[in-house]
Amino acid sequence: MRLAYLGLAFLLASPALAQDGDARAGRRLAGGRCAVCHGNDGIAVQPDAPNLAGQNPTYLAAQLRAFRDKLRVHEQMNLMAAALSEADIANLAAWYAAIEVTATPPGR
Repeated sequence: MRLAYLGLAFLLASPALAQDGDARAGRRLAGGRCAVCHGNDGIAVQPDAPNLAGQNPTYLAAQLRAFRDKLRVHEQMNLMAAALSEADIANLAAWYAAIEVTATPPGR
């Protein structure tokens, strides 16, 4: 288990995370398989799927790598991420990060 955390720490520190992705390419990629659970606009349509809209691209990229490399285990996400290239990951992270999200605190 300690080795998995060490691997995740390495992924988070990877210079490849700084690579800028192409949000348009990410949108095309997300429109198929990702949208089924995470929605066309990054707002989840499945109750057990997280919202990805407006998420930090470094975090998204690290999580996609962890799913792809099976450092983070989730049956569906491991399958979905298995074929993702570094460019795909950067593009998906750029797309979801580019979606603007607003929030209104309750009582306002």
